[in-house]
Amino acid sequence: MTAGGIDRADPEAAIAEAARKYSNWGRWGEDDVRGTVNLIDGAARVRAAALVRRGAAFSLSMRFQNDGPQKGWRRRVNPVHTMTDTGTEAALGTQGFPHGFGGADDVIFMPLQCATQWDGLGHIFDHGRAWNGRDAARVVTSEGDRVTGIEHLAAPVTGRGVLLDVGRAVGEDGELPDGFAVTEEHLAATADAHGVTVGRGDIVCVRTGQLARVRRGEGWGDYAGGPAPGLSFTTAGWLHRTEIAAIATDTWGFEVRPNEFDGAFQPLHQVVIPHLGLLVGEMWDLDELAADCAADGVYEFLLTAAPLPVTGAVGAPVNPIALK
Repeated sequence: MTAGGIDRADPEAAIAEAARKYSNWGRWGEDDVRGTVNLIDGAARVRAAALVRRGAAFSLSMRFQNDGPQKGWRRRVNPVHTMTDTGTEAALGTQGFPHGFGGADDVIFMPLQCATQWDGLGHIFDHGRAWNGRDAARVVTSEGDRVTGIEHLAAPVTGRGVLLDVGRAVGEDGELPDGFAVTEEHLAATADAHGVTVGRGDIVCVRTGQLARVRRGEGWGDYAGGPAPGLSFTTAGWLHRTEIAAIATDTWGFEVRPNEFDGAFQPLHQVVIPHLGLLVGEMWDLDELAADCAADGVYEFLLTAAPLPVTGAVGAPVNPIALK
């Protein structure tokens, strides 16, 4: 047993129990395709818009570039950016346009979850069941996610954002070490230290400081899939009880790695995506926003975080914008 009461040897039982206790299946009807994003309503967006006082804007996205975090695991590679027309062709006059007109064009190839992104509701299954109890085999096929594709979230993911800078509040020198399990107690203590509440419909951003280590010059290393600070499996109850709409972290996998069970792989994902219907964001760059929040003492803001609406996708890139 760990200090949090986790039986490291029995992930199956812990996952099954959490799934039973925290399931949102049927909560928004049998045809639901938005999960916890349903908790952001129009009134919540109006209240969130009132949080903009200074007009300061922060992009929470890392750069989509070839020099990125991915190492090829499960065919996840970094973006491949290719120019199809350049200034060279324009200057040489080989583009075929009249009266000196010239231009540049480019294309990009990339996995949809190679950098800052949302996990869609069709991304993770539990024993062959997808969000809302659906048969995973009928939800996601070779044609994509035919039911809960990420395109359904193209408009509604705008609301009150809350930063929980656990790295600064709990860690040393503003960062948590790899393998640090962020518990409900850590989240509550951080919110209290920031003077902010977390509740229904919020989009919560949890900064661990791991991305800051990469930026400081340590390099990507095992950032993609290796040891990392992250949420403890025991936070499943907090994620359900607070009724947040979404959560995002500055790490590759959202939950602590190595995972808290022997031989397990991402057990918190297995509960919160198919059972809670929770929208999960990963690899968000929260450092600039965190510095501003620390400076002005305000940890809430308007957050717009629409995924790229790729029809049938089970995840998508996003450039979240926090406005204060």
